[in-house]
Amino acid sequence: MKRLIAGAAALAAAGLGVARWAAARARTPVPAKDPLGAGRWLGVTINRPPEEVAPGESLPEPLTRVDAEVRMNRAPGGRGTELYARPRERTARAEGALARLRGEDSCTAVRTALREAKSLLETGDVLRSDEEVATTRPTLPGKVLDLALGRASEGGRL
Repeated sequence: MKRLIAGAAALAAAGLGVARWAAARARTPVPAKDPLGAGRWLGVTINRPPEEVAPGESLPEPLTRVDAEVRMNRAPGGRGTELYARPRERTARAEGALARLRGEDSCTAVRTALREAKSLLETGDVLRSDEEVATTRPTLPGKVLDLALGRASEGGRL
């Protein structure tokens, strides 16, 4: 019986601590961060020397298709080249969120171009996720999977 009372008291104390922490967080407003902010540089490390990444100061083909600022550095320790890009046009946060949902975001286009440039330079081909999914009927989970595979190159770590 004493264990039961002690356990209940510990649980109540933990609940009180969590409630106080939540109340303190509610009092201090924290501005929401846009994880795909238009002003942020997006980067990839390519396992090739800078002379092969941009021969004669020409950019890789996927990056020539997007309107982006591009910079290039030697990777630390001689491990290739760091390639950074960000869109030239800046969109407001609300417009950016709607553009991402519609698939028209300039930041998403830059991410995809960086990913394709890395794949093209390292393997000689742009790698894609599987186009065909082994389903026999168009079910709701199958449609969700198709949507995820269709937008797979837009997000995630670079």
